[in-house]
Amino acid sequence: MTGVPWQQGEAIPFVGAGPGNPELITVAGREALEGADLVVHAGSLVNSDVLEAYAPDARWVDSAGKDLETLVETMATAYEDGEAVVRLHSGDPSIFGAALEQIDTLAERSIPAYVIPGVTAAFAASATLGTQLTLSGIANHVAITRPRGKTLNAEQDHVTDFVGMGDVTTAVYLGTHAIEGMMDRLLEAGEDPETPVAVVYHASWPDEDVIKGTISDIWAQVEAAGYQASALVLIGEAVTGGGYDRSHLYGGWASDEGDGP
Repeated sequence: MTGVPWQQGEAIPFVGAGPGNPELITVAGREALEGADLVVHAGSLVNSDVLEAYAPDARWVDSAGKDLETLVETMATAYEDGEAVVRLHSGDPSIFGAALEQIDTLAERSIPAYVIPGVTAAFAASATLGTQLTLSGIANHVAITRPRGKTLNAEQDHVTDFVGMGDVTTAVYLGTHAIEGMMDRLLEAGEDPETPVAVVYHASWPDEDVIKGTISDIWAQVEAAGYQASALVLIGEAVTGGGYDRSHLYGGWASDEGDGP
């Protein structure tokens, strides 16, 4: 089966709100919100402007501090009462969104759900920096990860592995508070202290801020700015947007005439 399997009201859509700017939500996500009676949203992670723009008349329930069972009960009760329910996640639900466990728990109550994808913060941050996460001759891969902490132990933290591969742009979510330790481990692993790093706070929000530096100095700049959350860390040469090779896309082989477009 492809596409959205149900019309709104027949299932609960899990909508990616995008990185923050209300204009960066998908058309499908906007339409789901516009038809909602109840929106369960991700608290401070979702810009309230999204709700005010597209679901001003719906009831809003903040998911912050609520456990899985409480969230599912809230959505299930409204759905069973015939209301159109939307679960609104920040960014894209597939990136550190914990959406599937909610969908599976709803399924246990025979309540169908589906996902409407959204723009994740790494893409918004890349746009803000005016670069690409993949660049010919610079970065052939993108790693999306998060640092060690309550969720990941030391053995599960692979930030140094990804950066150590060289041709990878490493996007670290949920890691601003741990940036000093991350940079220290990269230095201990022998990474070049001058490797570019950018921290984008609230990518696409009105108060967006960009801090550029290197492995050796970025943590001090972030500490001075006072950012502890809501910022994405990008590590790698692609951060600068320079030094890349021309891609084969516009080479002669891509043209019927053999001399490119």
